[in-house]
Amino acid sequence: MNRMDVTEKIISTKVARGLRWADVAQQLGRSKEWTTALCLGQMTASAQQAQVLGEIFDLTEDEQRWLQVVPSKGSLPTAVPTDPLVYRWYEVVSVYGSTLKELIHEEFGDGIMSAIDFSMDIQREADPKGDRVRVVLSGKFLPYKDY
Repeated sequence: MNRMDVTEKIISTKVARGLRWADVAQQLGRSKEWTTALCLGQMTASAQQAQVLGEIFDLTEDEQRWLQVVPSKGSLPTAVPTDPLVYRWYEVVSVYGSTLKELIHEEFGDGIMSAIDFSMDIQREADPKGDRVRVVLSGKFLPYKDY
């Protein structure tokens, strides 16, 4: 058994039971975005969080322990994503990455936006021309230091 086996069990159980990530997140007491990342193997659960997920997804104690192992982060199976939705994010970074970098550096100076001290919010935005996906990313600015 490994972490991917636990992820597959979580997804299978979610589908079989018709669960929504937002409902799982509410039971866990975390955002739907972070909870989904955790369940997909990209975050580390506390013992208490693993126990709650164990109850929701019928995980054994061994499977719950796998949720508490620090994962190898990065969920893309290929260098250039082939899934159309994920590829659009790759496209956004390819087209606007240098713009994001330039504007962040102009506003904050030389540094990075953290993906560790980070939050994300995904919402549906009604629009008469077709609903839109609203994504807000918020990461702490970490300046490079002189040494």
